[in-house]
Amino acid sequence: MKRIIYLLLLPFLLSAGVCPAMAAPFKKLDKPPLSEQWFGIYVDNERVGFSRQKISEHADGYRIEGDGSVRLKVMGFSREASTRETYHVSKNLTLRSFDVEQTINGVSSRVSGRSGDGSLRVKSESNGKIIEKQLKFKGELYPGPALNIVPLMREVAPGKSYKTSTFDAEEVKIKEVKINFQGEETTPDGHPAFRLRNNLYPFVSNDIWVDAQGNTLIESVRDGLVTTKAEDPKLLGPFVGALAVSKRDLIYDFSMVRVDPPIRDLAKLTGLKVEISGWSDVLPLLQEGGQSVVKSGDGRIVVTTGTAVLQSSAQPAAAVREAYLKPAEKIESDAPEIAAQAKELSAGKKDAKEIARLLSDWTKGWLKDTVDDGGGALASLKERSGNCQTHARLYTALARASGIPTRFVSGLVYLEGKGFLYHSWAESLLDGFWIAVDPTYGQLPADPTHIKFFEGSALEDMAPIIAIIGRIRISVQETKY
Repeated sequence: MKRIIYLLLLPFLLSAGVCPAMAAPFKKLDKPPLSEQWFGIYVDNERVGFSRQKISEHADGYRIEGDGSVRLKVMGFSREASTRETYHVSKNLTLRSFDVEQTINGVSSRVSGRSGDGSLRVKSESNGKIIEKQLKFKGELYPGPALNIVPLMREVAPGKSYKTSTFDAEEVKIKEVKINFQGEETTPDGHPAFRLRNNLYPFVSNDIWVDAQGNTLIESVRDGLVTTKAEDPKLLGPFVGALAVSKRDLIYDFSMVRVDPPIRDLAKLTGLKVEISGWSDVLPLLQEGGQSVVKSGDGRIVVTTGTAVLQSSAQPAAAVREAYLKPAEKIESDAPEIAAQAKELSAGKKDAKEIARLLSDWTKGWLKDTVDDGGGALASLKERSGNCQTHARLYTALARASGIPTRFVSGLVYLEGKGFLYHSWAESLLDGFWIAVDPTYGQLPADPTHIKFFEGSALEDMAPIIAIIGRIRISVQETKY
């Protein structure tokens, strides 16, 4: 991701600063950090994206996985990129094989290859064209994600520099990189670290701070103009969740869960049963709303929706009903404008399901569907635009104002011909059952591909998405028509 960011910003990175290094003792690492790290990506202190890196040990070496998305606005232009990469490396981190998928400004490509006998055999796929080539190199070849770790696995001293080769999947080239181990130096925010510098990006400095285990803490291009910072996944969760449900292009490829074979004839689908692997057991298994969930093994759950579900006849407690009639943050069901609109729409109607359908259809027609969050229910009522979250908030506020207990939920929905995407909708208590209502698509009940993971309309309620996004896989076990 850092390489892609640099290429997108290249015309605007014009100068570099130099900072003195501090000499300090150093203990060589025996292996890379076997951990998962999340990073926030910033341009001029504004968060523009995120990335994730995971290193795991295998019998013959290590597997380095990385993925992320970034969206930049420079000089009035929007530039977007997402990437997913896997590298298999030997015990000393030299490259053995790789597979990189990336989408830059809407153009998707895939580069894969294998290293051996001083050459890298590469296969590039883009726009239906396949190009194969063989790249020669001398010495050792490392993937980009290993460059910050390699110095700590060598006998180096502060101030020592050495050259090595790395493969650039973006340009499909092998490049020589000079790395300087500058010694111990605290990060800009005061954490103890070792500082490195390399010339991976021409014309500008690339400064890196890593901890004693080899985890990257901060990487800074041109004195902090472009910065990648290690962050707590819980803090990144709301940012990633908001991007996911807005279906912005920068996260589209990263968050989409593809299904093979695809689900056909959505309009006729009445029930669905799927197994989800890569699940995090720290997440709740949400029932009701036309779905049931059971664990099927370590990191796996089975979700059943639609007519395949046997609805519970148990009635929600009065306290539960009351809780979902109250106003909440961005769901201003007590606002006079919301109450007046709900009253106008439900005039002369007594059946709760009929009223809910009217409110859902009206919300779909009233709001222009956009990728940007239109804010709370009251704001969107006036501005008349917003994404699926906006639709769900406005409908929820109108339903509560009409006396229908309703809750805001999020999860996945299937986009025909594509796969499952993150989405938000609502559930209303109708005839004693929680029924899924999707005011973005005007569906009551919502189609069976709606799979609920989270409840709540605040950004923090979507934070747990960080535990599964980009990891889960879906296998269709049964469809009903």
